[in-house]
Amino acid sequence: MHEKSIELLNKAIADEVATLHQYMYFHFHCDDQGYDLLAALFKRTAIEEMIHVERLSDRILFLNGEIELKASHDVVKERNVGKMLDMAKAMEEQSAKDYNRWANECSANADSVSKKLFEALVEDEERHFDQFDDERENMNRFGENYLALQSIERSKTRSTLPPVGSGGAE
Repeated sequence: MHEKSIELLNKAIADEVATLHQYMYFHFHCDDQGYDLLAALFKRTAIEEMIHVERLSDRILFLNGEIELKASHDVVKERNVGKMLDMAKAMEEQSAKDYNRWANECSANADSVSKKLFEALVEDEERHFDQFDDERENMNRFGENYLALQSIERSKTRSTLPPVGSGGAE
């Protein structure tokens, strides 16, 4: 009866899994480059995407469906921060469009709970888009200085930490 909803929920899981993998890749590389604020944003967003997978999976199980935990695509090996943010914005924008469309399909198939789930996900995806858009605007406005400030802030923080192995109980 709810085969179409289960199919759409699994498509959403595939997109969310691919997105969380991509964001963790971005997180690792931003962290490696000393961009703590952006690294934290990518990590926090990946965790939210994981929560989306959980909510979608719970709904599939309620509908007596089978959860497919396959990523819709492989991680793109992008290390340029501006391109990372552009990719993130595009992924969030596409997800919001898809989830809006899928909410309507669930409604047409008399599944108002899945419809509401997709509508809630749209709100999250639009918020993610806005966060990435703000960061991209900061980069456009301040250029490479924006990234340099993040690296300098990390260096200042790390230089004030006590050396490893000092001050600990033996």
